[in-house]
Amino acid sequence: MGRKKFDIPEIYQSPIIRKVKDANKVMDPRKKDLDPTVLDFGPVRFLIPRHFGFCYGVENAIDIAYKTVEQHPDKNVYLLSEMIHNPTVNEDLLDRGVEFLFETDGSELIPIESLNEDDIVIVPAFGTTIEIQQKLKKQGIDPYEYNTTCPFVEKVWKRGKQLGKKGYSLVIHGKHRHEETRATFSHSADHSECVVVLNTDEAQILADILTGDRPKTDFEEHFGHKSTEGFDPHEDMKQFGVINQTTMLATETEEVMNILKEAAIEKYGEAEILDHFADTSDTLCYATNENQSATLALAESNADLSIVVGGYNSSNTMHLVEILEEAFPTYHVRDAEEIESPSNIQHFNQWDKELKTTKDWLPQQEPVTVAITSGASCPDVLVDEVILKILSYFEDTKSVEQIIAPFKDKLDEVA
Repeated sequence: MGRKKFDIPEIYQSPIIRKVKDANKVMDPRKKDLDPTVLDFGPVRFLIPRHFGFCYGVENAIDIAYKTVEQHPDKNVYLLSEMIHNPTVNEDLLDRGVEFLFETDGSELIPIESLNEDDIVIVPAFGTTIEIQQKLKKQGIDPYEYNTTCPFVEKVWKRGKQLGKKGYSLVIHGKHRHEETRATFSHSADHSECVVVLNTDEAQILADILTGDRPKTDFEEHFGHKSTEGFDPHEDMKQFGVINQTTMLATETEEVMNILKEAAIEKYGEAEILDHFADTSDTLCYATNENQSATLALAESNADLSIVVGGYNSSNTMHLVEILEEAFPTYHVRDAEEIESPSNIQHFNQWDKELKTTKDWLPQQEPVTVAITSGASCPDVLVDEVILKILSYFEDTKSVEQIIAPFKDKLDEVA
């Protein structure tokens, strides 16, 4: 897929992080180096991972959405739901007059039946279900005209369809209430029997049902609410493949695949495995992989703490938090406003699903080393703002211009 040039609104342009990213692309075009970049301001240092922030699918969605709003000032413009899981972007679109038809959980805000053929509906990066596409068509609205579905989500659907034509069932690794997984389930169920598994624990339960180590009756309890009607694990998993919600931990998807492949080997034998289990590892999203690999490298650094910037309902952001909190104190913030003072930080705890306030989060000793990253739907400018907020708590720091100068010089060399 050729790298397309996107028009990203000025409000999301970032003077600090963008320079670092652009310089790294020049110095490491093959993306071999995963060592974090150090921004050393003296009393505080920031470690910046090699890959993070807006991915191809998000840039594509923002480009299409903003151009659509700009080009149609006299029309009603709707988003099916949050275009991406970032409140700053979604709130800005709302301020520009865009309205949402659905909440992220799928509950209706504005009935599709109330729309007419002159209205514009933008499909979000997660894609949407076949049922919603059909409802839009019934109102005379083409669901593909302003479609920002991520190409890598569509790649997963295409691979699932190829398997469906061969009679394979599909196991979807994802959160069954997430917009992307709902969309993937809908498109997959159009041609295959499907079941959704959340994690390796659920994959093991499904594997044990397949091999007979658990009774088949356990399937209904664990998966009845997130499988196609009448799914029979013994019959429907004679041939199957695993596809995923692209924002899940790629390493976990591979573990899910391996657990279910081993179960198929146990049931059907190693020699026959290619007739029963399809290798779909080529569908894993490259951007999710890169961001998670860079975050794993960040977790191996000697930081005192880490900050992850992103929406609180962003799946890929929560996985970055999950990686980093194994290494050091980690705070998931929506933006710089959550950092109230050197003493107080408000942050999201995904395990308790609530906002928490932590006191004395910023160590007193100097220099302090802060690892910082963001989710794929987070504008780089929000990371800049967090860096500047933290810098404001220290005296005698080097200027931003001084720190960014070497990155500018690298870019000037190739200009």
